[in-house]
Amino acid sequence: MPLRDIPSVEQLLQQAGPLAAEYGRPLLTRAIRETLQDVRQDVQAGGSIPPQQETLQQVRSRLAGWTQATLEPVINATGVILHTNLGRAPLSRAATRAMQAVSADYSTLEFDLQTGKRGSRLVHAGQVLKELTGAGDAMVVNNCASAVLLVLAALAKNKKVIIPRSQLVEIGGGFRVPDVMKQSGAKLVEIGTTNKLHLHDVNEALEENPGALVMRAHRSNFRLVGFTEEPGLAETVAAAHRHESILLDDLGSGALMDVEKYGLSHEPTVQESLAAGADVIMFSGDKLLGGPQAGIILGRADLLVKIRKHPLARAVRADKACLAALTATLLHYLKDEAEREIPIWRMISTPLEQLKARAEAWQRETSLGEVARSESTIGGGSLPGETLPTFVLSIPVSSPDKMLAKLRSHSPPVIARTENDRLLFDPRTVTEEQDQILSRAILALQIQR
Repeated sequence: MPLRDIPSVEQLLQQAGPLAAEYGRPLLTRAIRETLQDVRQDVQAGGSIPPQQETLQQVRSRLAGWTQATLEPVINATGVILHTNLGRAPLSRAATRAMQAVSADYSTLEFDLQTGKRGSRLVHAGQVLKELTGAGDAMVVNNCASAVLLVLAALAKNKKVIIPRSQLVEIGGGFRVPDVMKQSGAKLVEIGTTNKLHLHDVNEALEENPGALVMRAHRSNFRLVGFTEEPGLAETVAAAHRHESILLDDLGSGALMDVEKYGLSHEPTVQESLAAGADVIMFSGDKLLGGPQAGIILGRADLLVKIRKHPLARAVRADKACLAALTATLLHYLKDEAEREIPIWRMISTPLEQLKARAEAWQRETSLGEVARSESTIGGGSLPGETLPTFVLSIPVSSPDKMLAKLRSHSPPVIARTENDRLLFDPRTVTEEQDQILSRAILALQIQR
């Protein structure tokens, strides 16, 4: 079949008016050219020229593939509350409204309405943080890793930083505390052993290294158990202050509420760290705080002045959407409504009978599987190993991986988990507004009853 019978780019452009309106002429032209190149190669290999409508359908598929969003919402039915791969903490309605409001229009990001002059982006969430915690000052950067890097660069460059060996951790994405210290210009001084740290280790290190800082790092995603020992934060702070040293507390998860009332192990809170006398505290916004990705730095006002003046502070600063969402999230705590308004705290505090009732409703809706007891996890580098009792819809399947792939191809995608050749759907991390969508996704799997 002669190549001259293949339609030209211009011929297809004339027939693809709706596609031009949807995707724009330049992108459409590129898609047509690449599709026609495939057709030529196929014809040269002995194939036939497809009908023009079929060719246009290939063009449409190519355009859809190029423009399909890769960052999209999903339904999290895994029961992992702070699922790092799924964006950690979902935001409250107030937080999403605040982001929308400052993103859709101009805002007072760095403008003072009272004076009509330039303002500071640090005042927005910073004011609420000071009111909420009683800290001398506070500032926000783009995540906790950058908060640690900035604090060390501003306060510890070319200085020694004393840290227990048991806290030289690596968390997700290859973030290692020793590597961050090296990048900041700080000089690492390890003390103690993997499982044991004594107060005399801290005192001896401070005596041997005058002018050194002391740092505590949250272990994030693991726990030391068994034959272990570690002095309390207040004792370590007291030792540091006796030697006129500064104590930095990388608190990690950023808990502002006591998690023990939900049957979970104790998690150090921001308030406890401040009460113990830590000089500078760093923590995440999107873990147990339940807000957007952010790194929060608070503590002594004189030290915060040095930190915010460091050149790196501009490179890691938070944007207007983050600051708006974080401020709205913090206000939930200030107004004593966090458990009701912040999604992760609603998930953590949901009564077991309510979870069972929803799982039973899914079972009735789909006529599949059974309701079974299971465990939800906190996740996100917070409360490692801690679980909450839950009820799940458990459906036996012959090909779990195939069924998980089908769920991921649903619109919106559904992310579930498997256990012993059974699909498990945990209502703890599925909003009630998503119940009907989830049921339809399960029915679309066409699992034999």
